[in-house]
Amino acid sequence: MKQISATVISNIELMPGYHLICVDTPAIAATSQPGQFVTVKCGEELTLRRPLSIHKIAKSRQVYFLFKVIGKGTAWLSLCRKGERLDILGPLGHGFYIRPASKKLLLVAGGIGIAPLTFLAQQALGQEKSVTLLLGAHTKDELYPQKLLPDGIKTIITTEDGSYGEEGKVTDILSGHVNWADQIYACGPLAMYNTIAGERQQWQNKKPVQVSLEIRMGCGIGACFSCSIKTKNGMKRVCLDGPVFNLDDVILEEVKI
Repeated sequence: MKQISATVISNIELMPGYHLICVDTPAIAATSQPGQFVTVKCGEELTLRRPLSIHKIAKSRQVYFLFKVIGKGTAWLSLCRKGERLDILGPLGHGFYIRPASKKLLLVAGGIGIAPLTFLAQQALGQEKSVTLLLGAHTKDELYPQKLLPDGIKTIITTEDGSYGEEGKVTDILSGHVNWADQIYACGPLAMYNTIAGERQQWQNKKPVQVSLEIRMGCGIGACFSCSIKTKNGMKRVCLDGPVFNLDDVILEEVKI
């Protein structure tokens, strides 16, 4: 974990209300693992840093973050321009795990949940794994652009309004792909995890599912305990013990977003 002053390379509004920012930070690029995150100081008036999933790595020094503008911190970040510098702390947390013997990985992304899964796909494809992504959004206007996904990934798209791909939620098509996969990874809203947990009881082979939890954090380094959740293995801090957990271990009804 390092505190870095990183230079903004680019910052674009990728979809309405969603920004993709790229910064130059070789130290974080070299040490990050898929599923980890950083915290960013957003302006002088805001004391709490904002956590951002590491979205992807490029050229061994560029780190991308995908975020939704939802408050003062992310609004400030959305206005940062090329050449400005950001105060970044990271990489933080416990990320995804790929078993060496696994050959086929199934990724399930609901909306902004694509943020950490792109980096995971990058790493998996680099290890010559087969990767299938189930990508869901409310409407085509909120879909992550397929052209920005890593080469070699197979993508199946759903939109809730049927404006692109298959109509429905991404969980509606999940059961048709689980038997193919050696490992399953998911990132999305809590309701999606509840649906997956329910459907999983009907799977013939109850393969483990790794999920990334997004809850409100304080310090981001495990000191304040504000992001603690109850699990089957006791209380855990999402920022330190997660944000990636096995779905089986999380007591979903106790998770407060």
